[in-house]
Amino acid sequence: MEIERKFLTKEIPFAITAYPCLQIVQAYLSFSPTIRIRQSNEDYILTVKGKGHLAREEFELPLRKEDYERLFLKTEGTPVRKKRYLVPLEGGLTAEVDLYEGELTGLMTTEVEFPSLEAAESFVAPAWFGKDVSENKAYKNTSLSLYGMPKEE
Repeated sequence: MEIERKFLTKEIPFAITAYPCLQIVQAYLSFSPTIRIRQSNEDYILTVKGKGHLAREEFELPLRKEDYERLFLKTEGTPVRKKRYLVPLEGGLTAEVDLYEGELTGLMTTEVEFPSLEAAESFVAPAWFGKDVSENKAYKNTSLSLYGMPKEE
């Protein structure tokens, strides 16, 4: 089960490059159901996601680079490219700050994954996180892949 909240971040009040960074490319084999392949640095992953916003089923399998490259040829939409910075938070949580690249340059979001729905619902985000867009489909990576940059909020 994946339980996460997503925020539309406008600016970060510290040097983000001081934190670990993942270079991510993800593309979609299917949008319904959501079947995604992702390269995260040197790791390759196939993910199947269920329906939902705040909480949904998620299943991941590692891929070999060769399998990822073959599957990539069968993807739909535009691949989503981003740098993900991992910023530790209180309570053992991590803020995943995504700086999008390519057609989505200028978009920045922050996601936090939670161990329970209660933890997600009671979480008080720092002001710099920005507006909570967890329920806004336009900011889901599937929508970004299909439709590009969302209209300004």
